[in-house]
Amino acid sequence: YPIMKSAAVFATLFASAAAFAPAQQAAVSSTALNADFSKEVGAQAPLGLWDPCGITNMMDQDKFDHYRWVELKHGRVAMLGVVGYLTTYAGVRFPGAEDIPAGFAALDAVPGMVWAQMIATWAIMEGANRDQKETPGVNESWSGSTFPGDFRNGFIDFGWDKQTDEWKAKKRALEINQGRAAQMGILGLMVHDQLGNLKETVLPW
Repeated sequence: YPIMKSAAVFATLFASAAAFAPAQQAAVSSTALNADFSKEVGAQAPLGLWDPCGITNMMDQDKFDHYRWVELKHGRVAMLGVVGYLTTYAGVRFPGAEDIPAGFAALDAVPGMVWAQMIATWAIMEGANRDQKETPGVNESWSGSTFPGDFRNGFIDFGWDKQTDEWKAKKRALEINQGRAAQMGILGLMVHDQLGNLKETVLPW
């Protein structure tokens, strides 16, 4: 059962990431809608754009941007997930949670009130992490997102607008790559946790 469950998770992740994982397919650089995605951030050396399933063939730019945001969101969540997995397996706990195990074993051990707090936090994050251009009270100078995943909303910038386009493209590519690696990383941790050999094969300490 754990192996079947892990295989299903892997198949779902592979299908969702297939359109964006970097690889070579120069012949499919222009879609049927005349949108060229081969120069998008994330389609990069040494492999370029990879779309073996032809998912981008009937996409326009808006649809591609939506899929790119979905990839970014999964990558950001996966990066947090990997850090959380490693942190809890290292024995780090909040005060009062010292007896909560790590990994999947924590699901049954976490109190109901903590689940309620987590769900509320997820809901707040889901509502806040988006372009708030039309939201009352947001900085009036904010003109809207300039790329998928841009949720500064006129408050958090860290000098982004002062950088060159080349610098911005490099940082965005780094985030995409790290998110892709994290998705595979969290998948590997989950699979080995289900197989019961995580400590022996991945986290020997």
